[in-house]
Amino acid sequence: MKQKVVIKLSMHDQKSRKKALKTVAGHTGVESTALQGQEKNQIEVVGEGIDAVLLTTLLRKNVGYAEIVSVSPVGQKKDTEKKGGDKSKKAEKTNEPPYPNVYNGVPYPMYEIREPSYDTCCTIM
Repeated sequence: MKQKVVIKLSMHDQKSRKKALKTVAGHTGVESTALQGQEKNQIEVVGEGIDAVLLTTLLRKNVGYAEIVSVSPVGQKKDTEKKGGDKSKKAEKTNEPPYPNVYNGVPYPMYEIREPSYDTCCTIM
C-alpha cells in the first residue's frame, strides 16, 4: 500500500537538511521525498510499505528531534458501487451486539473459570 508520511524535524541549517534527506532516501520503500512547511522543517515521504516509526527513529539518531505529523494512504480509488454494498453489510453487522453478555446496558466479556486439578500423581510427594 502506497502511503505518505509527514515528519517534523528540528533542522536549523542546510547541513542538517541534507543529512535528513540522505537518511530518508536510504530507507527501503521510499519513492520520493520533499521538504515542506513554512520553515522547511517537515519532510514528506511517499513510498510503498514505509515503516514510519523506524524512519522517525533513524531521523532522531542522525539529525535530532523528530515527530510524526501524519500518515495517510495515497492513490486509492473510490468506487461508488463498493461503498453502497459495504453500507448494507455494515448495517447488518451493527445489529449484532459486540458482546453476548450485557448487564444494565454495559457489555462485559465472558470468562471461563476452572477449578485447579489436584488429581495428578506427583512422584516426589
